[in-house]
Amino acid sequence: MTDCRQKARKFREYWTLVNDSEVGGYQKFWIALLADVLGAENVLERIAFQIPVPMKGTTKYLDAWIPETRVLIEHKSRGIKLDAPQSGHGGKTPYEQAIEYNQARGFSEKARWIVTCNFDEIWVYDMDKPLADPQKIRLADLPKEVSRLGFLVDSTVKSVREKEKDISIKAGRIVGELYKALLKRYGSSPAENAEGAERGDEKLAALNRLCVRLVFLFYAEDADVFPKDVFWNFLKETPAKFLRGQLQKLFRVLDTPEAKRDPYLEPELAAFPYTNGGLFKGADEAEIPPMDDEIKELLVKSANFDWRDISPTIFGALFESTLNPDTRRAGGMVYTSVENIHKVIDPLFLDDLTRRVDEATKGTEGTKGTLSVKSRSSLLSLQSLLASLTFLDPACGSGNFLTETFLSLRRLENRIIAALQKGQGELDLGLSAKVSLAQFHGIEINDFAVAVAKTAMWISEAKMRHETAKILHREPDYLPLKDYDGIVEGNALRMNWPRADYIMGNPPFSGARWMGKSQKDDMLSVFGKDWQGVGDLDYVTAWYKKAVDCVSAKKNRERTKAAFVSTNSICQGGSVINLWKPLFAQGLEIDFAWRTFRWDNESFEKAHVHCVIVGFHCGGEDSRRDAKVQRKTIFDGDKVISAAHINGYLMDGPDIFIESRTAPICVVPTIGMGNQPIDGGNYIFTAEEKSVFLKTEPRAEKHFHPWYGAEELINGKSRYCLWLGNCSPTELFAMPECLKRVEAVRAFRLLSKRTSTKKIANKPTRFQTENFPKGNYVAIPEVSSERRRYVPMGYLSSDVICSNKLRLMPDATLYHFGVLMSSVHNAWVRAVCGRLKSDYDYSIKIVYNNFPWPECLAEKDAESVRGNLQNSKTPSSESNRALRQKVELTGQSILDARAKYPDATLAQMYGDKMYLFPEIVAAHAENDKAVLAAYGLAPDTPEPEIVAHLFKLYAEMTRTEAGDRGDTSQELRHI
Repeated sequence: MTDCRQKARKFREYWTLVNDSEVGGYQKFWIALLADVLGAENVLERIAFQIPVPMKGTTKYLDAWIPETRVLIEHKSRGIKLDAPQSGHGGKTPYEQAIEYNQARGFSEKARWIVTCNFDEIWVYDMDKPLADPQKIRLADLPKEVSRLGFLVDSTVKSVREKEKDISIKAGRIVGELYKALLKRYGSSPAENAEGAERGDEKLAALNRLCVRLVFLFYAEDADVFPKDVFWNFLKETPAKFLRGQLQKLFRVLDTPEAKRDPYLEPELAAFPYTNGGLFKGADEAEIPPMDDEIKELLVKSANFDWRDISPTIFGALFESTLNPDTRRAGGMVYTSVENIHKVIDPLFLDDLTRRVDEATKGTEGTKGTLSVKSRSSLLSLQSLLASLTFLDPACGSGNFLTETFLSLRRLENRIIAALQKGQGELDLGLSAKVSLAQFHGIEINDFAVAVAKTAMWISEAKMRHETAKILHREPDYLPLKDYDGIVEGNALRMNWPRADYIMGNPPFSGARWMGKSQKDDMLSVFGKDWQGVGDLDYVTAWYKKAVDCVSAKKNRERTKAAFVSTNSICQGGSVINLWKPLFAQGLEIDFAWRTFRWDNESFEKAHVHCVIVGFHCGGEDSRRDAKVQRKTIFDGDKVISAAHINGYLMDGPDIFIESRTAPICVVPTIGMGNQPIDGGNYIFTAEEKSVFLKTEPRAEKHFHPWYGAEELINGKSRYCLWLGNCSPTELFAMPECLKRVEAVRAFRLLSKRTSTKKIANKPTRFQTENFPKGNYVAIPEVSSERRRYVPMGYLSSDVICSNKLRLMPDATLYHFGVLMSSVHNAWVRAVCGRLKSDYDYSIKIVYNNFPWPECLAEKDAESVRGNLQNSKTPSSESNRALRQKVELTGQSILDARAKYPDATLAQMYGDKMYLFPEIVAAHAENDKAVLAAYGLAPDTPEPEIVAHLFKLYAEMTRTEAGDRGDTSQELRHI
């Protein structure tokens, strides 16, 4: 510390004399402070300057940001007062400017600390204590105050949110340990693997009720809802053999008002206050298992833990995953991060409400002046607005979206209350919180989750009452709890939803091919039998349809807004046609969207799901007209994009729907699926099997060909195909082992139940589906991993025979190969292809046939963009010819680069360690540049802009087709 103070003295001496302006000197100031005074290493990697912040259609720049410690710095010139409004910044103080930047950034980028500085003073605002005055450190006092700046470089200074997370995880482990111990005491409880029996067992339901009640008691005691140590003493002083009866008695006491209790009640029970809220109702029927010393010790240990600072949002999910057999068997301890929840609720409503509270409290926080009548009225009106809003999560699980929304809304209300309190000049006994649990509604099919969600909401209410009481300098009024029936058990897809201003959540993700019968029935009940393509839609889409139906049926339809987390497949491939096209016709408008990102469920075994978030409302023609001026927002990684209109592919552009097409839209070869032998495995050989076969049938060697499916192409597996389709009977009689194979194939086909298979039994040397390109051809995997930047395609000779797991482009040139392997085509694939799980499902009719090739740019007449173009000639200028030749060269370069690694597979070359193949990376970079140039795009064009450009080309082509047919039904709606 002495050394640090000496460095601070040198820093003070230098910066006291230096007269640097804000622009010229502040960066040197902070670099020197971090490196020379606080001893931080690699400072230029730890602090960033001039960070762009998109705000209201423009971009502003915050002065400095330290990501590791989440410090936001607003630096001013020497002489600028840090508490004075600045005319050049809309009359905002430096702190208010910093708050504005902070509010405009994503939840994960929110500041833990805000620092304002003018060289002579450093003011530090702790964002975990938003109502507290800043710490003020003068440059003159820096040597003795330097320790107070440790937070700039010490990331171990945890925020309240981080502490809550740690405590909640520990609490979740305690519940899991307690649950397992109690479960054993039920004797005849069903085995853990008997899923159906376990869920329906009343004893298990009683155990779940018991755990919910115990957790509330643990929390209530530590949060001062109950008298200090009242439950701990109860557990400690009750002998184990009497504990079962005493707990049952306690539950009845908690459900009974003091005036109606037994006047001779034992003091240790009479000390508990009346709780109400429905949590302890039905205690007479509560079945508590026998208790012993081990259980008592575990209960006392649990009571010793400090439950006060748990996060209801995180702990509720952890708690529910412990009680829920499904999640418990899958590893348990699962919860959705608070950051991910805010990706939904911030753009849906919280950003706007926060902005309004910022404006209403501007100049009131941190001051003690008297509020004007107008300001006070504005604050009270805003508080009433917060108290009037209603929220619904129709797949609420343990209630984490509801709890986080309640906490966020109450924190905004507390800011209003604090401003009103300070502006009054003296204690205002009439002030109180108005936001209540009655505003929050949830539907959940799992009874475990319903019980936990209600408990989490009660805990949330207790936490916020405590915070409000501190502001108002009065004792919090926790009890009795109000009856709360806002969260109900049931199937949300078969129920009427309550009216709400905001609908949100994370509905189930079951894929179209993975749904059980009951889920398929749910889908039909929502969409109806006449909905086109309902069998290809994921389960989550039913919540969109249900929400649209509910909102459309209400008078104030445009007031209700919704946002759901969903698998990214709903905005890809055929789902855009099957879901979004008819929903847009019902009036749905997308207000904001998060493009594909990884939604991590925090757990011991993390589950990674690739998701999108879609926020929307339903309006009519008036709403669509308003949309022309109301900007939308697209979140893409770290980028925030202002959009005029968001379509079903989550692009800024018109409502384009890439529909199934039987022929390519451009003059390119028609591709088809590979070969389907239907041979019972008789014609397919491994390398070893082929070698053994040829020892007894050497004449067959010329009939063997390399056999590629997607697995063989991508992972380099060697297999061979015995192709006898051109053999004469004489040849076959001369090869008895081959003839045996032919006879086996015929017998296999005759046994089939399919008519088409039986029909080809009379042609046993031929495949059911045949595709043998005569020249070189491109082989495209039907399914490929979404983790790859490029779909790994092969450029094969006619000697190779491919299975139906590959799509084949015959007569393919190196130009075709180069375009298909480019970043442009792969961007198109990612945008419009369907998904198998999260992998790309390369559809001929959707992906390939609709792809706008570069040569279409040179086509001037309508003839060149009509449906059947295979016989037409594409005009080509010298420039286009040169661009084409360049792509041919770069396509060949990719093949040459691959050839330098003969022992590597395409899976390795195009996996997450592609950087180990620098020649391949370089070849692709040149190929991407060449193909982008063919489209008239710059080499650094980002992927969303590439896709938008391709959509524009597609729109022009399809509009020309529709016009030539006199068809106006496919006219694109432009916003």
